[in-house]
Amino acid sequence: MTKLLTDHGVVLSLALGVVGLIVAFILILRVVRADAGSEEMRVIARAIREGAVAYLHRQLVSVGIIAALVFGGIWWLRDAPTAIGFVVGAACSLAAGFIGMLIAVRANIRTAQAASVSSHRALQVAFNGGAVTGLLVVALGLLSVGAFYLIVLRLSSDPKVAIDSLIGLALGSSLISVFARLGGGIYTKAADVGADLVGKNEQNLHEDDPRNPATIADNVGDNVGDCAGMAADVFETYAVSLIGGVLVGFLTAGEHAQTQVFPFVICGLSILGALLGIGFVNFTRMSASRSLKGAVAVSGIVTAAVLLPATRAMFPEAIEIGGRSVGANQLYVCLLVGIAMTFASVWITNYFTSTDHGPVRRIAKACETGHATNIIAGISTGHHATLAPVLCIAGAIWLCYTQADLYGIAVAVVSMLSLSGIIISLDAFGPITDNAGGIAVMSGLDPEVRRITDELDAVGNTMKAVTKGYAIASAGLAAMVLFGSYVAELKAHLPDREFVFDLTNPMVMIGLFVGGLLPFSFTAYAMDAVGSAAGAVVEEVRRQIRAHPGILDGTDKPEYSHCVDIVTKAALRQMILPALLPVIFVVVIAFLGPEALGGVLVGTIITGLFVGIAMTSSGGAWDNAKKFVEDGNHGGKGSLAHRASVTGDTVGDPYKDTAGPAVNPMIKVVNILAILIIPIMFH
Repeated sequence: MTKLLTDHGVVLSLALGVVGLIVAFILILRVVRADAGSEEMRVIARAIREGAVAYLHRQLVSVGIIAALVFGGIWWLRDAPTAIGFVVGAACSLAAGFIGMLIAVRANIRTAQAASVSSHRALQVAFNGGAVTGLLVVALGLLSVGAFYLIVLRLSSDPKVAIDSLIGLALGSSLISVFARLGGGIYTKAADVGADLVGKNEQNLHEDDPRNPATIADNVGDNVGDCAGMAADVFETYAVSLIGGVLVGFLTAGEHAQTQVFPFVICGLSILGALLGIGFVNFTRMSASRSLKGAVAVSGIVTAAVLLPATRAMFPEAIEIGGRSVGANQLYVCLLVGIAMTFASVWITNYFTSTDHGPVRRIAKACETGHATNIIAGISTGHHATLAPVLCIAGAIWLCYTQADLYGIAVAVVSMLSLSGIIISLDAFGPITDNAGGIAVMSGLDPEVRRITDELDAVGNTMKAVTKGYAIASAGLAAMVLFGSYVAELKAHLPDREFVFDLTNPMVMIGLFVGGLLPFSFTAYAMDAVGSAAGAVVEEVRRQIRAHPGILDGTDKPEYSHCVDIVTKAALRQMILPALLPVIFVVVIAFLGPEALGGVLVGTIITGLFVGIAMTSSGGAWDNAKKFVEDGNHGGKGSLAHRASVTGDTVGDPYKDTAGPAVNPMIKVVNILAILIIPIMFH
């Protein structure tokens, strides 16, 4: 009965995952069949596409070598199914980002052309391009985890072996995500910062001016960072949360198979909500901001509605979980908490990063008095932005734990991440509209086209910030589940030993301090990488302008490929050390014992959550404060306030697109690796 129930529940979810892939394919056809504009536009778009693809190919080689070493280590030290799971997770994480980026670099030119028709048409093309990435993330995540789980379960006939192998899949997706997030983030922000520092501050060039030698690298970076990197990031969060739900279900109520199946059902049915959210954008005519927020609302409401009967069908009677009786109503409350957390993270991040609200306008106002006051206002905004999300996370943990123990928290995390399909669609919308604006300027389209793409890009900036806030908030909940799984796995592996994570235990305190240090060290290396690479771009742009003065009056053409090559090499070289830091920390501290390692997990979760939220919120607010000034407020373009806002934006770029969001997968790598090495390190 257990095996039959597991098969049917997971297979139903896999079928819905296939539906998601089919719709993604339909959207791909709609995007590529749209008008691609003039030949001049196509030349620029082709340069962006070739640069992005070339970078990802080189990144694949670099990461592939490290992945091969990790694969061999897991096979030798753990077992074959876990090692194969590592490869599956890594491959799907790469695929979600790579395919999504390939569509994004085709949607950008079509969005620019659509903007010459109407704002709504441009919105549809850009959103559909982003929706491909959103559907790929959830469909590939669900299919990879579900299919691998079923295959190993059938071959071994042991749920424990199948679930252990999923830990390898989680590690593969998380480790690749760290590399993709860091490499893409270093690339995009080194190019962006370098282009802005010389182009805007020194030569008074507009955004995406074709006379700027770094402008192609800047547009390439939008794709490898915000499309490929973000897709890999949320793919791993989605997959890890799903695996965490299955693992906790097994550890807390292993005799009840539906606790392991329920996370799959949640993710499968939520795809229906994502599809209706995508339809909402395509078939309604509203402003971009209202349309995209409406899509999130539709997706969340539909998901909540379809999961009510599903929860009652899965749990017709109360079962024992974590020593308490838990029924369908209690689990449904946990589901609603997860969906409410999505709405809360969207609203909170929107408040702190949108030009419609006070925080961004206060930063813009501070620009009137100079660069320093702008930086001060931006940093304080990021710190203020940590309060509400952390209180929401704390409230969610308390409520779900009282309803269904640790499993209730896991259900909330899965339901929150189940909305990734629509949330990632919003995120990928941002770089598509950003690139569309660049193509419009570089190909000399009517200024009205750029005005439309700028309006969409401002919304896209907020949506990107929303996605980062969503990913980091969900990481906080997910990490709580993974820490609980770590403790449960320890007890299961060493049943004769008692584990107490007591703050009077010096090993626990050592672990807490080291874990708390990790996010700061990690983000420091990431920021250093962006700074040094951006400096190299600045020197190259200055060199080209000195050597070829005709670049500024349009008689000479910049050598775009030189800047592309600089940031490509810098990103690939400098992503290695920070990406491996969490692995090094976990393995070294494990020699001090399981209590010290548990302290590392908690310390990393706590400081990582605050650092991630503060950095992404500050960066998003600085970016939109610059756009608010450029729209004619506080003196507009060319004013002191504008120059100060550019400084804030350049500081905020690595905050919001490199260091801050990369903390999310880093937290997961630490927790998953700790679970994975329990049978290897502790006897």
